Amino acid sequence: MAAVFDGDEVALAPLEAHHAVSSAAAEHDAEIMPSATYIDRDLQTLTGQDAIDRYIDDNTGRKVELVPEVIGKAMLAVGVAGAGSRNPGETLTMDVYGDAMTDTGMRGRLFRGTKRLLGKADVRRLMVFDHPFRLVALVTPILLRMCKALSAEAGELDHGCVGHPVNFEGRDEHRNQLALSRLGEAYRYAGIEKPRFYPEPIAAAVSFLHANPDAVGDHLLTVDFGGGTLDFCILERTPGNRFRVVDTHGIGLGGDHIDQRLFRELLFPLLGKGERWRRRGEYGVIDTSFPFDEYEEFLVNWPVTYLLNQNRYTTAVQDCIDHGGPGRIKFRRLRELIEQNLGYVVFQAIKDFKAILSHVDEAVLDIPEIDVDVRLSRHRFEAMIADMLGLVEQGIEATLARASLPRSAIDIVLRTGGSSLIPAVHRLLDGFFPGRVVDHDPFTSVAAGLAIADYHQLPAAP
Repeated sequence: MAAVFDGDEVALAPLEAHHAVSSAAAEHDAEIMPSATYIDRDLQTLTGQDAIDRYIDDNTGRKVELVPEVIGKAMLAVGVAGAGSRNPGETLTMDVYGDAMTDTGMRGRLFRGTKRLLGKADVRRLMVFDHPFRLVALVTPILLRMCKALSAEAGELDHGCVGHPVNFEGRDEHRNQLALSRLGEAYRYAGIEKPRFYPEPIAAAVSFLHANPDAVGDHLLTVDFGGGTLDFCILERTPGNRFRVVDTHGIGLGGDHIDQRLFRELLFPLLGKGERWRRRGEYGVIDTSFPFDEYEEFLVNWPVTYLLNQNRYTTAVQDCIDHGGPGRIKFRRLRELIEQNLGYVVFQAIKDFKAILSHVDEAVLDIPEIDVDVRLSRHRFEAMIADMLGLVEQGIEATLARASLPRSAIDIVLRTGGSSLIPAVHRLLDGFFPGRVVDHDPFTSVAAGLAIADYHQLPAAP
């Protein structure tokens, strides 16, 4: 999302005016743009929902064939040179193949969540049809679209606050500095010559304080539980109704991880997990467990689900269908999901299902495309994600410890981000901070706060 602030009102820029991203955030469909870039073989680029739609269309029903990648040539001597002769004998030139496999029928590459890779020093370039693209080059088209939408709202811009998670992915201790350096370069290419970096949980707190100038209390804790990360910050009021950033903290947990958990727990058993694979062998019938583990990571990561449409995967599925038996209908679902490239459809259904379950005690995950109709209670859902809720609790405790503050010192707890709408998260926070928890614009708080912080030049670091 992107927004501008004129000193009085925040205006969200329409980024996806013609797409409905998810009913969970239907009120802001026009302002929410998926972080996606699609590059075709002519190196033409699409972004946002257009990128996802094109990618799905290009891979629906397409049979994938991977061939070894040629990495060089080798010359072999196949004849014997005569003694004292200058004739080297016969030679044979051969292609040398590497371990990498190439999808010769691929029409375009989709990149999702590239921003998360910016902190990984070992990831410098990604190949796009034999062209090495820097990560910065893959992020820039998305930023260009955002800047264009902002310019339409407020005129040409050369500065702005750039939101980012507290911690980027990666193990290197300098990952955040590297990520921000790369992100700043991408913004400059997009026309923002003076980007100022701002942690997203602080931005959420800024928009809350702007909307609630009379809020009482010295310490505010933000819990920003979004799609990819769980971020925290603690602010302390200072004279003049200003604030000081006491500390920030962040972990790699988000709604996407919860969606994958639901897929595994609810749908895997309906797609063939745990079934037998019986087929004819040279000496009779072979009966083994179906190797569902080879399919799992492709299924829970929809941008690569299409890769299952290879003979090495589909042959086993068809064998199980042809054999019949009680598992036949499950493998028919799996075949349909693979051949029709329905991974994205399935995850959108899961997101909507999860949102509904936040408002009712029981809901149905209905995916007619694969003939699935699963009923789930909120109680069972919460049991499924108990370990993740434990990470939320640990993150809160770690943030308080880093700030050297007890729970009792926190006057306001700000709950924001789409995953904060889960009732179990409500109860956890209410249990830690009874009577002090407030909800604040789960989908727009960060973008609004960035615009306000840019206008007032508010501090962004402890």
